[in-house]
Amino acid sequence: LTGSARRAVHLVTRGGGEILGTPTAASLSDLPEVPELVAFCVPAADVPAVVDEALALGVRGLLGITAGVPDESALAARVVASGARMIGPSSLGLFDAASSLRIAWGDFPSGALAVVSQSGQVGSEIALLARRAGLGISRFVSVGGQADVTAADLLEDLADHGLTRAVGVYLESFRDGRRIFDAVRALRAAGKPVVLLAAGGSEAGARAARSHTSALTSPMELVDAACRAAGAVRVRTPSALVDVAACLLADSMPAGPRVGIVSDSGGQGALAADRASRRGLSVPELSEPVVSALARSLPGGAATANPVDLAGAGERDLGTYREVTAALLCSGEVDSVVLSGYFGRYGLDSPALAAAELRVAGELAETARAAGRPLLVHSMGADSDAARVLREAGVPVFATIETATDALAGAVALQAHPGRPLAVAGAAEAPEGTGYWAARALLSEAGITFPAARRVRDAREVARATEELRAPYVLKAGWLEHKSEAGGVRIGLHDTPSAVRAFTAMRARLGDGPYVLEEQDVRPDVTEVIVGGRRDAGLGPMVTVGAGGTEAEMHRDTVTECAPVGLDLARAMVRGLRCAPLLDGWRGRPAADAEALARAVVAVSGLVARLTGDRVELEVNPLRAGPDGVIAVDALLLTDRDDTALDTKETI
Repeated sequence: LTGSARRAVHLVTRGGGEILGTPTAASLSDLPEVPELVAFCVPAADVPAVVDEALALGVRGLLGITAGVPDESALAARVVASGARMIGPSSLGLFDAASSLRIAWGDFPSGALAVVSQSGQVGSEIALLARRAGLGISRFVSVGGQADVTAADLLEDLADHGLTRAVGVYLESFRDGRRIFDAVRALRAAGKPVVLLAAGGSEAGARAARSHTSALTSPMELVDAACRAAGAVRVRTPSALVDVAACLLADSMPAGPRVGIVSDSGGQGALAADRASRRGLSVPELSEPVVSALARSLPGGAATANPVDLAGAGERDLGTYREVTAALLCSGEVDSVVLSGYFGRYGLDSPALAAAELRVAGELAETARAAGRPLLVHSMGADSDAARVLREAGVPVFATIETATDALAGAVALQAHPGRPLAVAGAAEAPEGTGYWAARALLSEAGITFPAARRVRDAREVARATEELRAPYVLKAGWLEHKSEAGGVRIGLHDTPSAVRAFTAMRARLGDGPYVLEEQDVRPDVTEVIVGGRRDAGLGPMVTVGAGGTEAEMHRDTVTECAPVGLDLARAMVRGLRCAPLLDGWRGRPAADAEALARAVVAVSGLVARLTGDRVELEVNPLRAGPDGVIAVDALLLTDRDDTALDTKETI
């Protein structure tokens, strides 16, 4: 009966009697007072009656532990109509350190990490791992079925929760994704960064996608984009969530990616540097003054350029750990320091050194605090008393170098992405027309350049169009999404007779329809790129840039962000592509106009953000980027207004 000293706690069970020496009531109506909160764990069939009885008495808080409750939505509707709120059903419970409220399985030491979890078991694992890492819990909520109270509700409420300094979240769905990430953005603004663990990244939807953009963007890529826009970071495991949280709850955050590495083993230092580099951290070579200062504290021949190898100096004097670490932390040449190796194990293997190691552990923590830069420790004795002293003083300790560097990389990523507003200038309806011509018109108005073209429906119009356009020509069946597979595109038509013959043959196979004759882009030294946008049902509008053409799915070289994006972010998206060197000028080729490409990304992102409707897919593929600008030679628009093909998809 945790919390009974602060509030009245009553037990209700159908049979009455006593439980663990505490009297019970046979029903809620038999209680001497109306409770503020009722937690119910009864057979699923009995839940509606229990909830109705509670609501009739005036109860305003409900916690549903029971799983398999019939007609949860109707139950939640009655709760809300009564002015009450309900967490669950299928919740594993809740804990709040500020009010000493614990209705959950397990022990929750008080601390600064809030845990909101769609799975009670995963949430419990996170809380247990946090305890082992020396982190306490400020609030724990297993959201369960979210029939009423949702994860977004709980995240919004944490912004004003005094004990919470960081938030760990586990979610399996993002049906209310935009509100969830608005809450994450508010938490970040309140100085409470969020670490997200997510599951359910099925590729089934991508396999069924009708546009390249949807096929190329996995669910987790969209979640990652939402995290960056909101100022959160996504991790892959419960332990990684706790590791990153430990960095976030330290006395200081890394100001950048530069890391100094100190080790009492050359091998461990090298492994630490390799792992840090693979995780996107920088291991800069130290300047000559810093190297010289380090050399004065170390044996001759010790590595001092970064990573720094103590070369046995730690065994001779444990204070060397403090001296070398302090020199790096105060050098101004690194943003954080990772100490890797044996420190933390001396007292375990040589009890005579235990007191000295504990003293140095405290000094290390104080040194980091004074320097205002984070210190992370990878220790072969991660469960030792020295490790405990470090953790209690705000220095995270890890059992492996992988977890230490991964946690630091997560904290650095958070600093690099503080979140950004997603302001949209007005709204616009998708055009009534269908086909490539409608998509082309919409994109042209947004600033995307297309070759000159004419709509044609018979051979006479084809011949007339050749007199108005510049050869060579391209003929397209403008209503098809998958033109290449259907034989709905012909290129390299050099004169009127060839254009008419191509049209006659194509119409004989595909039938009447809105065909398009277009000038073919024959510029040399172009790179084909895809720029597309989509409105995700849960997460909102997204924009993607990537390697384009008919092989776009094969290359899978894309960068996705929440739309709309500004020019700086669009430039960064282009630079982030693996194919970016092709745009910069590959093996003597002239560089493409990357600035024009970035402007096209901005234009498409703004358009997809403005278009109304639950379903919007907008795509230019390929967008041909050359030294003299970018030209779109095919486009696709799909909306919920018309579930048939609204325009072309495949590339020429």
